Amino acid sequence: MPGYRLHDRAALFGALVVPFLVALALVPFRAYLSATNEALVLVVVVVAIAACGTRAAAALAALSAAAWFGLLLLARPYERFALADREEIETAVLLLAVGLIVSQLAVRARRLEADVVTGAAHLSSLQGTARLTEQGGSPDAVVEFVRQELVGLLRLRGCRFEYGTLIGRRPRLERDGGLWLRRGSEVTGYADWPDGETELRVVGGGHYYGRFLLDPFPGHPLPPEEARSVAVALAALAGAALDTAGVCHRG
Repeated sequence: MPGYRLHDRAALFGALVVPFLVALALVPFRAYLSATNEALVLVVVVVAIAACGTRAAAALAALSAAAWFGLLLLARPYERFALADREEIETAVLLLAVGLIVSQLAVRARRLEADVVTGAAHLSSLQGTARLTEQGGSPDAVVEFVRQELVGLLRLRGCRFEYGTLIGRRPRLERDGGLWLRRGSEVTGYADWPDGETELRVVGGGHYYGRFLLDPFPGHPLPPEEARSVAVALAALAGAALDTAGVCHRG
């Protein structure tokens, strides 16, 4: 499964195996449980996997649960991929349908929760920088605060600030959140972090004060556009603090 992270591979493996193990555990009770109750137990399993895995894992768990319901374990006659009557056929179909729908809803809810947490973290970062600036923190303190925020926000290996120099041509994180390398008339865009440092310029009051030199993990995908936009906003706040303090600028 190339391209899948370890967590995603584990979720896919669990989606295949866990419904089987739960169905196997129900075997001693199949004489006492109705097909509907057995199906509901498997729906719970699908939802649990969906809450921890990806959409692909959730869908696979629903298919796996439906398969083990109809194959060997729960449907009558036992140990055959056959359903005894119309009621069991309907139960198997509903198990698959409900499992797919609920699993996708669970994944969506988990992602929405992650978005809320991420948005709150971004807002906290911006508020912290603005608060430090309003309280009259020294320019160096604001720059250092922003530098630390950028490391976490963009998941960098490291970051440093360089005052007032424009030596060399590096890929640049632009105001629109795009990452570009400009060489004369040639412009190269990036979807992943390039090798080496990437610059994020700091401008305040129309003056250039320096740049953050971002040191990412090479080959890693760029963070979401929202995170890049927040990074640009943080650099702008640092530029405003430097401008307000009257730091010597270049250009």
